[in-house]
Amino acid sequence: MKAIIIPVIVVAVVGLRLWLRRQGRGSRNESRFQFDLGARTGDVGLVATREVRERIRGRIFRIGTLLILAVVAAAIVIPVLRSGKQQAQQIGVVGSVTVPLRAAVVAAGTSVGTTAHLVPEGDLRIAEAKLRSGQLEVVVVDGEKLVVDKSISPTDSSTTAQLVLAVSKTLGVVKAYEAANLSAAQASQLAGAKPLPVTSLQAGPTKGATHTTSVVGLILVFLMLTQYNTWILIGVMEEKSSRVVEVLLAAVRPIQLLAGKVLGIGLVAFAQAGLIVAFALILAKAVGSDLLHGTAPVVLASTLVWLVLGYAFYCWVYAAAGSMAERQDQVQSLALPLSLPIIAGYIISLTVAETGNPSTFFEVLAYFPPTAPFAMPVLVGLGKATWWEFVLSAGVSIVSTVFVARLAAGIYRRAILRTGRRVQLREVLSRRVAG
Repeated sequence: MKAIIIPVIVVAVVGLRLWLRRQGRGSRNESRFQFDLGARTGDVGLVATREVRERIRGRIFRIGTLLILAVVAAAIVIPVLRSGKQQAQQIGVVGSVTVPLRAAVVAAGTSVGTTAHLVPEGDLRIAEAKLRSGQLEVVVVDGEKLVVDKSISPTDSSTTAQLVLAVSKTLGVVKAYEAANLSAAQASQLAGAKPLPVTSLQAGPTKGATHTTSVVGLILVFLMLTQYNTWILIGVMEEKSSRVVEVLLAAVRPIQLLAGKVLGIGLVAFAQAGLIVAFALILAKAVGSDLLHGTAPVVLASTLVWLVLGYAFYCWVYAAAGSMAERQDQVQSLALPLSLPIIAGYIISLTVAETGNPSTFFEVLAYFPPTAPFAMPVLVGLGKATWWEFVLSAGVSIVSTVFVARLAAGIYRRAILRTGRRVQLREVLSRRVAG
């Protein structure tokens, strides 16, 4: 396994490095590319091309992408390595233990997903010493009782705790068979009894691969929205403080400059997200990881759709906020209130994804545009949202985005050329009303 993991990671990193270097070499053909794109898409395309080029060529983007890929690789590879190193659980046996009891102990280990290795011990004191040193996990004494080093709490979910409980229960059943003087055939028939089928009136919480996809999707949406919307805010602020925006507005209209900026940064965001998802899927398949095995396509598609809708809603808000700032120290005071809905939606959605029990309040958040990019994919993953509810939420988000874009464009137009101090929101809104 190690022989294939390391080459895969090296090839992926080298390939990304060569791609980024190729992007840098392509700068010699930028003038002709800009002319062709401008002829086809107009001034908005030229501004978007400028943003894409600046972000991709930036050191922050390259280092950040490599760090994210490294984190993703660690999250996929480390569990595989740990599972490969998992050792058998050592169970000490003191005194006489019948063959059926030994078989029951081995079967109990298999039932909890581990291997039980029985180690004969001649003396209880020696076995207890090995328990204290960690050489043994549990000791079976004459088939009558179990001895462990530390008491097991009811909430302990470790493999050793599960094994001890399973062995205790299994040996208790076997001893009951022997006490009832059952024949071997009768005991075998009871041991092979099948559980009764269980039906439910309502679907339970979704776990497994769909649960993992929902959590990973939430993290991806949160990182993308916070990172790239902050880029927009800082980028608009820097253009204003350096007076570059005055030169740009001499050639294009404010709405074209604003639209090109959010479009260009959005393209970079979605390209990076696609690279991360593709890298994770390829690496997981190469190393045999089951972290993303069985990923539900509907949940993945829902997450990507809401990544687009979430960025479309928030990018205009952050751009308008950036036009009101002029110095770096003003960015934090503007970004904090804007990020509160993102943080709240992320935390609440992550909690619901873990528990699998959405409340009525959470279902309402799925129709509220600032929190819908987090809440609706979780409802889809839990099977709590129908197709028309998904479409309705997306429609509300699109309508709200149009309204926010018009309002943000007005704020940007009135605030971007006002220098000397931070522009207050009430000033641009009052001027908009007055105009």
